Amino acid sequence: MNIRLARVDDLMGMQACNLQNLPENYTLKYYLYHALTWPQLSYVAEEDGKIVGYILAKMEEDVSEGDEPHGHVTSISVLRSYRRLGLAKRLMIQSQEAMATVYKAAYVSLHVRKSNRAALGLYRDTLGFTVKDIEKGYYADGEDAYAMRLSLKHLAR
Repeated sequence: MNIRLARVDDLMGMQACNLQNLPENYTLKYYLYHALTWPQLSYVAEEDGKIVGYILAKMEEDVSEGDEPHGHVTSISVLRSYRRLGLAKRLMIQSQEAMATVYKAAYVSLHVRKSNRAALGLYRDTLGFTVKDIEKGYYADGEDAYAMRLSLKHLAR
């Protein structure tokens, strides 16, 4: 299994992976915006040239006065038959390291459905994220989201 930086020609495969797994879907234009604006932050997992997982990440553009620069995980997905192999963890770590070293991000944030136990386990128990807030009705279907955060200060160079 190969983890590498996402390229523009991977975007269709990333979108296909998203559509197969997640209820939150994005236009190809949105993937392209991420790929062109923050080319160092999005990664794919591939096997035999097929995209089996991805992370779509960015630097937060609307940083409040006094807030530090920080990254945000827009979307991460691994095809069902490739789960429990550590791919999501590897994708997250690659992107976090790039946020810290390339963009000097102080932390990374993300949103996760309150009902997504597998993702919560990865983010909180494996990667060390903490819940900062609950955003009521965050998702289109009305489900609440945990707003989570992880310090990247240990990666600063």
